[in-house]
Amino acid sequence: MAPHPVSTRPGRPADTAAAHHRPPAGRHPRHPDRNNGPVDLDSFSALLTDEGRTLLGALRDHDPAQELATATRLRREHPAALVSAALGQARLRQRAAAKFGDEDAYRMFFTPNGVEQSTRAPVAAYRAGRFAALGVRTVADLCCGIGGDAIALARAGISVLAVDRDPLTCAVARANAEALGLSGLIEVRQADVTEIDTAPCDAVFVDPARRSSGRGRIFDPEAYSPPLSWAVGAALKAPHAALKVAPGIPHEAVPAEAEAEWISDRGDVKEAVLWFGTDPGTVRATLLPGPRTLPGTGLPDPGTGPVGRYLYEPDGAVVRAHLVSEVARQVEGRLIDPTIAYVTADGLRPTPYATAYEITDALPFNVKKLKALLREREVGVLTVKKRGSAVEPEELRRKVRPRGPRSATVFLTRVAGAPAMLLGHPARED
Repeated sequence: MAPHPVSTRPGRPADTAAAHHRPPAGRHPRHPDRNNGPVDLDSFSALLTDEGRTLLGALRDHDPAQELATATRLRREHPAALVSAALGQARLRQRAAAKFGDEDAYRMFFTPNGVEQSTRAPVAAYRAGRFAALGVRTVADLCCGIGGDAIALARAGISVLAVDRDPLTCAVARANAEALGLSGLIEVRQADVTEIDTAPCDAVFVDPARRSSGRGRIFDPEAYSPPLSWAVGAALKAPHAALKVAPGIPHEAVPAEAEAEWISDRGDVKEAVLWFGTDPGTVRATLLPGPRTLPGTGLPDPGTGPVGRYLYEPDGAVVRAHLVSEVARQVEGRLIDPTIAYVTADGLRPTPYATAYEITDALPFNVKKLKALLREREVGVLTVKKRGSAVEPEELRRKVRPRGPRSATVFLTRVAGAPAMLLGHPARED
């Protein structure tokens, strides 16, 4: 799979040091708990008691701004350690609602890392649906974390062996399976995932850790825990498999045996998935909700040309999958620059894979000119988008100080290699 020139972006240097000393595979906390939830099995187990559950129920609508007063009041009737754990869990549930929805989040249990690293529920449900459509009935979920993916798989009618090496994480995953009534379909096992025999399962799902303590995100797939090469080996032993990887994975790192799918949810790119036992060599972009899937067809790179009446901003999953050519063909468009993933066209041809804007002005980049133009148009609400520009949106907004009743969008980009600003607004279909 050759990289697409309009969507190749320089990344940070590969982080290879972690590959030299790697702990047993599976998830572990990447940084201190920061008093945001249970820090050990004892404090978590206390939350599962009748007293702990009652306390959590009372904290459902907890206001973090009133935490000190709330803690003082609750400690008159409950142990201080339990109150602290419950308040931490209440905060985590509030954070988790964005990923899991209120109904599930306020029944589930979380760790700080579990909230941060869990798959967003619609994405997990989509992936589980693909497994079910393949006829998969049993999945080994390796590096299961707090069980978000296991829950989605079980709800799709699939039996799950959920494996993680961290005792607290496993306890949380078990509690979540029980809380959502899925214990009959989810077995949680504490173990090093590299020592698990997956032969009894007809599919494997691996979500390697892509963060390290003190250094943040890991960009080298071989520094994942477990490494991508091990995960690929595990995938090739099963009839079907899916490996969740970072959206920025280089296309050249995708194994020839895999199908590569980039997934976005409401315009936010969430992950790439390497599928095995499906369509080797296929590349696709999937947009949620929907789903809407754009498969690669091997089109040549689009041509370039002047900015037309409309500008199309491809969804991030389309850009990551290097499928801008497919969008350009759909809208009968061209690129504004050979290295920039903006497509322009003279006519409006709506596509679910890109957002269309009507361009009113295409000018060389000039802050003073932009400020005058916005004042003339009475623009007070300015959306700043950038691709191929070093200018920071907030810095530009401070300089132009938009004021007025109207709104506009400005694109900071390059046109035919030169810095440019394109002013417009979301296109309206007739």
